[in-house]
Amino acid sequence: MQLQGKTVAVTGATGFLGRYIVDVLLKRGAHVIGVVRNPNRVPELARRGVDLRKADLAQPDKLARGFAGAAAVVSNAALFAVGKMFSLGNGVWEEHHRTNIQGTRNVFEAVAAARVPRVVHVSSVAVYASRSQPLINEEHLQLTERTKRTPTNAYQISKAVSEQLAWQLAEQHGLQLTTVRPCGIYGAFDPNFMRVFKRLLSLPVTVFPVWLHLPLVYAGDVAEAIALALEKPIAVGKAYNVTGEDRPIEEFVQAWKDAGGLSPWLTIPLPVPLRQAFDHSRATGDLGWRNRPFIDALRETLALEAGTGR
Repeated sequence: MQLQGKTVAVTGATGFLGRYIVDVLLKRGAHVIGVVRNPNRVPELARRGVDLRKADLAQPDKLARGFAGAAAVVSNAALFAVGKMFSLGNGVWEEHHRTNIQGTRNVFEAVAAARVPRVVHVSSVAVYASRSQPLINEEHLQLTERTKRTPTNAYQISKAVSEQLAWQLAEQHGLQLTTVRPCGIYGAFDPNFMRVFKRLLSLPVTVFPVWLHLPLVYAGDVAEAIALALEKPIAVGKAYNVTGEDRPIEEFVQAWKDAGGLSPWLTIPLPVPLRQAFDHSRATGDLGWRNRPFIDALRETLALEAGTGR
């Protein structure tokens, strides 16, 4: 569908990726509804014309009212925090289950109740099971609710189960669904990867991994993929890896320095011979989607954080 003049509701619109999604939709001429827990968190959105409606993922009735009048919903809100990935205790699993799995159920039931026909669900490459293959495509084996839980896989299992639930509920309610699976996302105001990255590089002397290949993807490019999925009928019923290129982390560090980011006086290399790549040819072929170069994305990141990017 053409997004110009269409109403699109976005859960988690005030979050890290959500703000990029809103930006891309607004630039395409869509009217955006932000369905969020705290409408006052990012006042800038209201100033830009976003209709902010208060609803928690645990409130299906309020979610349905928030989605009212929308032609499509972007199911983006989810729990992801680096700190929680390494926490112990049943409470971590319960929190992920409540937000990512039950929250997805509530969103899709609300979408059906609001009679919204089209949904894009933001999943993750974390859904994939064994990573023994050098290049993982969308048909790769996934984790399931029967996967053995460990102290560090609550997020991965919850995202896999939530996407599988999204497909089940879409079929049950006759919804037109697309799922996108990003990898490590970076960008402005990122509370996870970029926060750790900038902390390391802000020290005068730091240790940094080498021989490490991370398929990092810019949040703005993920948002573009979501908009393209909404626009192109071919995307209905499909999942897409929305991932970065197979590049060494050293290239990202150099691009950060070239873009004007803070860098240490001395970097001590720490060998981490790890490599994992994802096949995103379906997204490039179906959607015409592309990753922008690190340097361009990081310049935009720094401009946004400095308040000069919008």
